[in-house]
Amino acid sequence: MNDDLIALRRSLHAAPEVGLHLPRTQQKVLDALDGLPLKITTGIRCTSVTAVLEGARPGPAVLLRGDMDALPVREDTGLDFAATGAAMHACGHDLHTAALVGAARLLSAEREVLAGKVVFMFQPGEEGHGGAQLMLDEGLLDVAGARPDFAYALHVLADRPRGLVLCRPGPVMAAYSVLEVTVEGRGGHGGRPHEAHDPVPALAEIVTALYTYVARRFDSFDPVVLTVGEMHAGSAPNVIPDNGFLKAGVRTFSEPATARIAAELPAVAGSVAAAHGLTARTSVRPVMAPTVNDPVAAAVFADTAIRLFGPGRYRDLEHPRAGSEDFSLVLREIPGAYGYLGAAEPGATAGNHSPRARFDDSVLPDAAALLAGLARHHLNPARKAKS
Repeated sequence: MNDDLIALRRSLHAAPEVGLHLPRTQQKVLDALDGLPLKITTGIRCTSVTAVLEGARPGPAVLLRGDMDALPVREDTGLDFAATGAAMHACGHDLHTAALVGAARLLSAEREVLAGKVVFMFQPGEEGHGGAQLMLDEGLLDVAGARPDFAYALHVLADRPRGLVLCRPGPVMAAYSVLEVTVEGRGGHGGRPHEAHDPVPALAEIVTALYTYVARRFDSFDPVVLTVGEMHAGSAPNVIPDNGFLKAGVRTFSEPATARIAAELPAVAGSVAAAHGLTARTSVRPVMAPTVNDPVAAAVFADTAIRLFGPGRYRDLEHPRAGSEDFSLVLREIPGAYGYLGAAEPGATAGNHSPRARFDDSVLPDAAALLAGLARHHLNPARKAKS
C-alpha cells in the first residue's frame, strides 16, 4: 500500500488544481477509493468527496479531513514529478489527500471490529475559497446519519523534522480577517497643500495608530498580529490625490479578539481621519475563524502519536501558528483536534507556500496510520492506536 500512496501523491502533485473545482483530483480520489466498503457522495457546488465507513457494530462517529487543493504558485523544486503550470501543491495537500486514502484503506480492512462510523472528508477550496463551509452547507455532518462525535485533521510541514508530530490543546491556528480603509480627501497641487485636503498623512498615521493599538490594547497572551500589506495613493509626485487606500491582514487567536478587532479597528482609522478633517470608509471582512482544539481530542491526538511512534516523535506545540485554516469551521461544530506532521527533506529550508517547498513523501504511511489510529481510538478502544 505504501508505494501506492506515494504514487498517488506524486500523481496529484504533478497535476495540481486550485480552488473549489478540482475535477481531475476528485476523479483520482474516487479511483483510489474504488472497491472499498464505503458510501460515497460528491459535492454539488464543489468537487468534494465524502466517504462513510460503517463498522460492524454501532458506536460513535469520527470525521477525518484531508484537503485537496493547490496554490497559485509556480513550482521551483526541481522534482522529476514537479508541476509545470502556474499552480503547485506548495502546502502539502497532495500528501493530505493520499494519507486520507491510506487511512480509509486501513480502516476498511478492519471494518468487522469497528464499533461506529468514520466520515472521510476530502475537501477542495481550503486555501481561502470556503470549501469547508460549502461542505457543511451540503450536509457533511449528516452523511453518517448522526453528527460525528469527534473530528481530526493532520497537516504536513516542509520545515519541521521528518516524522515529528505536533499538537496542542486550545488555539492552534489563527483567525484571519482583512481590514480595508479608504481615506477620502480633496486633491490639489503638490505645491499648494493648504488648498487641498491631503489623505496621505492621515493614511500614514492610520498605519502607525493600528500597529500601536493592537500592541497596547490587546492581551499579549491573546495576541493580535496585524500587517498592512497594501497601500495606494496618488499617481504623480506633484499631485495631491483625492483619496488613499490600505489593506491589512489581521490574525487573532480567539473568538472574542476576532470580534473586538472587527468593532474597534474601523473606529481607530475613522478617528485618525477625523483628526485631519477627513473621512474614512472602513470594512472588516472575516476570512477564517480561529482553529481551536478541544482538550480531550488534543490529548487523544498526543496519545495516539506516542502509542504509534514512541514518545521521542511527539512534541506539544509550544505556541499557536499564525497561519489560518478553515477546518476551524468544523471544530466550531464538533470537538476535535488539528495537528502537524514534520515532512522536511534532509537539508530543506523552504517552508509551506514556498515555490521551493519539498515534502518527503516517505511520511505517508505514518500519516495514514496516525489518521486511522485517531478513529480507532474511538471505534475500537481495545486496539486503540495499533496499526
